[in-house]
Amino acid sequence: MKNPLIILDRDGVINYDSDYYIKSPDEWIPIPGSLTAIADLNRAGFRVVIATNQSGVARGLYDLETLSHIHEKLMREVASVGGYIEEIFFCPHHPAENCDCRKPKLGMFRQIQAKYGHDLSNTYYIGDAYTDMQVAKELPCKPLLVLSGKGQEALLAHPELVSIPHFQDLAEAVRYVLAQKN
Repeated sequence: MKNPLIILDRDGVINYDSDYYIKSPDEWIPIPGSLTAIADLNRAGFRVVIATNQSGVARGLYDLETLSHIHEKLMREVASVGGYIEEIFFCPHHPAENCDCRKPKLGMFRQIQAKYGHDLSNTYYIGDAYTDMQVAKELPCKPLLVLSGKGQEALLAHPELVSIPHFQDLAEAVRYVLAQKN
């Protein structure tokens, strides 16, 4: 049997988010406990992938090379605590481009499904935004909402999200996932 897959959003879940975008490796700052949580998932046999909208590329705030450096930093920091990210899927497009890969559309998730061959209905997707929860409902997969990042705002603006398991941060959500596995 394949190792289970888990999909994470990036900004607001793994690292602090910014209304001004994360434009450089220096601005990428992990939320306390998030990197260790990823390592805990790996130790429990999960394969971890990231699906993230990165419209800052289309907006001209940073280029693909800078985004690559940000992701290299993320990978190094996760590795420094014994964790591993299988792959980072990202959408570099502006919302006005109406592409298929920008969440809440399912393009990135179809790519993940095709590459990893997993039934996403049994896959957890941890995000902090309403669009993340829309993706989870549409796929369907198992949504978990973290209140870090935009999560609290999403919960207040969309009361229907109260039925989705929600947690203070990624570390708390991962403890829940690991408890469900046992």
